[in-house]
Amino acid sequence: MSRILTTLFCLAMLAIFAAGSVLVWVFYEFGRDLPDYRQLADYEPSVMSRVYAGDGRLIEEYAIEGRVFVPFSAIPKNLINAFLSAEDKTFYSHPGLDFFGIARAVLTNVEAQFSDRRMVGASTITQQVAKNFLLTNEYSFDRKVKEAILALRIEQAFDKDQILELYLNEIYFGFGSYGVSAAAVNYFNKSLDELSLSEVAFLAGLPKAPNNYHPIRRAKAARDRRDYVLSRMLDDGHVSSADVRAAKKETIVVRRRNDTEYVEGGEYFAEDVRRKLLEQYGSDTLYRGGLAVRTSLDPNLQGIADRVLRDGLIDYDKRHGWRGPITRIPVGTGWSDRLLGVQEPQVGQDNWKLAVVRRVADDAATIVFRNGETGTIPLSEVKWARPWKPDQKLGPVVKRVGQVLLEGDVIFAEAVEAEDTKESYPAGTYGLRQVPDIEGALVALDPHTGRVLAITGGFSYEVSEFNRATQAMRQPGSSFKPFVYLAALDNGYTPSTLVLDAPFVIDQGPGLPKWKPKNYSGRYYGESTLRTGIEKSQNLMTVRLAQAVGMEKVGSYARNFGLVEDLPTNLSAALGSQESTLINVTAAYAMLVNGGKKISPTLIDRVQDRNGKTIIRTDGRECALCGVQEFGGGGPPLLPDDREQLTDPASAYQIVSILQGAVERGTGRRVATVGKPLAGKTGTSNDSFDTWFLGFSPDLAVGVFVGFDEPRTLGSNETGSTVAAPVFRDFMAAALADEPSTPFRIPQGIVMVRVTPDTGLVAPPGSRRAILEAFKPGTAPTQRTAAVGAVSDSTGFSSPDQPSAGGLY
Repeated sequence: MSRILTTLFCLAMLAIFAAGSVLVWVFYEFGRDLPDYRQLADYEPSVMSRVYAGDGRLIEEYAIEGRVFVPFSAIPKNLINAFLSAEDKTFYSHPGLDFFGIARAVLTNVEAQFSDRRMVGASTITQQVAKNFLLTNEYSFDRKVKEAILALRIEQAFDKDQILELYLNEIYFGFGSYGVSAAAVNYFNKSLDELSLSEVAFLAGLPKAPNNYHPIRRAKAARDRRDYVLSRMLDDGHVSSADVRAAKKETIVVRRRNDTEYVEGGEYFAEDVRRKLLEQYGSDTLYRGGLAVRTSLDPNLQGIADRVLRDGLIDYDKRHGWRGPITRIPVGTGWSDRLLGVQEPQVGQDNWKLAVVRRVADDAATIVFRNGETGTIPLSEVKWARPWKPDQKLGPVVKRVGQVLLEGDVIFAEAVEAEDTKESYPAGTYGLRQVPDIEGALVALDPHTGRVLAITGGFSYEVSEFNRATQAMRQPGSSFKPFVYLAALDNGYTPSTLVLDAPFVIDQGPGLPKWKPKNYSGRYYGESTLRTGIEKSQNLMTVRLAQAVGMEKVGSYARNFGLVEDLPTNLSAALGSQESTLINVTAAYAMLVNGGKKISPTLIDRVQDRNGKTIIRTDGRECALCGVQEFGGGGPPLLPDDREQLTDPASAYQIVSILQGAVERGTGRRVATVGKPLAGKTGTSNDSFDTWFLGFSPDLAVGVFVGFDEPRTLGSNETGSTVAAPVFRDFMAAALADEPSTPFRIPQGIVMVRVTPDTGLVAPPGSRRAILEAFKPGTAPTQRTAAVGAVSDSTGFSSPDQPSAGGLY
């Protein structure tokens, strides 16, 4: 017996030695090429970057993995307990491997081989961290061994809370959610501390297989999995039976984010911000770096901008006729299937529906939508749809619906609302709609800071991502003229200075044709004041004035105000023939109303990194008193004004006053209906290729551009006054509706004098036609002086035989 026991003991020791040797070999063989687990100490997960509006609402998120990192200390206890019960109940007691769990899984899987039961695993949370961070998802013996070795090493290097923090921020939950915080928002629109017990259990059950427990497509499986987690939490003593019963009765309801949390629209603005961030930081930081970007966007103004530009483009498009249906399908048997097969064009208009015309009468057409619903388009809703002809001309007047629509036409239709028309229509009445061929843009910015408050770069971002506010280079036409006049005012001229408004010819030199500009209206006012030149937008006065002032000086103003970097010295450039962008022209106008202070249009106020450190602040002014802990009374801290002064503030105000006259009496009269102090200028390039309106209130500068992407005429009677000005008017009417009627600020040194508009001279007492004119001290006119350009040999101008056609307005 003694020898037997000795033999058994030796065999046991040999077995232990052999097992130990195998274990040492396994650790050596599989552990020598493992990734360095210590890199987890410097873990910086891929975190989404978020772009916020000025009011804190979310505009856009950029991410490869939709993750919001949350520290362990901010994760609720019941959420931690749910994950422990679902994934690893002995997490806080095992060394990285759950040996009892492994044994139990082995026995269970052996039994599963002889039954229909599913195989089970025994990976701990630490093992899952090792796999997710340091290994691949390959299912093999080698990977499991490496995973186990790494788990043991990780447990030696990190405490349990750190491991759990890594796990809860890394795992994928479905719905594009990486990490538990993003999952709470995307599934339930809640922060972690707002989750109910039912929702906590649901989330804890997802990491095993998110797609298998989809709360909508696989609602029963999702509910069963949640109930399983709740039962495990009860068994582990984390919750009471009453709480579990109540939680199991709850329905799993997926909730979208509140509309108030998201900014509707602003796609062009967001894309410009994205480009700037990408250029400055690169794609890795933008999509993985967790930037928090606070922008200048005003969601209210952005919504107004989107609406008024869209309506303005549609109004113009309707004035120029119907270009035909989207397509045409046979209306015989199977027409509904053919309608479903039509690819619906992108229009960005949720209220427009695709329909087919089924019957046509003289006074109405019957249409059918894809869902089988029917509607009626009356004659009054197609009267606008005269046939389109080249150069934006129109065909015959529409007297019957059949002139516009035929059976089988596939069209867009929109329900007609009672407030949209003077007609009294029954339910089921629709209007014919057409995607505009014309495009445009609108920019609104703060003239004192340059902060861009709204950008709309086209009819629809879905139709075209090209931003016509910031990317399109177009001729500003007469909207450039105020800067010619500003150069004159800074060089001794006054608003009452007379300039000859009469036809002339300029000899451009040997081998070059003679230039014969003309006024758009064809009218000439003779000797007229500078004010008249702007208010009536007279081309010939502007050219004479530019010649007298010097194109080199005009070019310096164009450069300093950010319009054109290198303005040619030919006089046609004084009429806005050189291209610029809408945002730059709008900023230039903003510098007029702010007193001639230099600003740059900016979209980003501040950028913070993933740790909350500010890495960009657009307003670089120092504020020594802004960081005080307690308010000591008195007014707010005064910030230094370090803006460069580009022009005499008095000259800037004189231009503002003249542009206010253009709204009250000149080419911008359509804008005056807003009923608030406004100033602005139309702009139309040769042959009406580009139409503009630039203007401002005392605290808001706005620019509007409308034109075709491939430049061509908008029509013989279309100008900045008819196309762009109504968009500006509607924007200002809505934007300033609740704002007080603030007058333009008059700088020190300006003297307001009553003058006669025609002569610019001081008005006699009792004159009913007198206007208030702004003069610098000592410059008010007392007698009539010679007009600029009145002597032909002093200007180089001569009278033509006949004025030429064309010109700018």
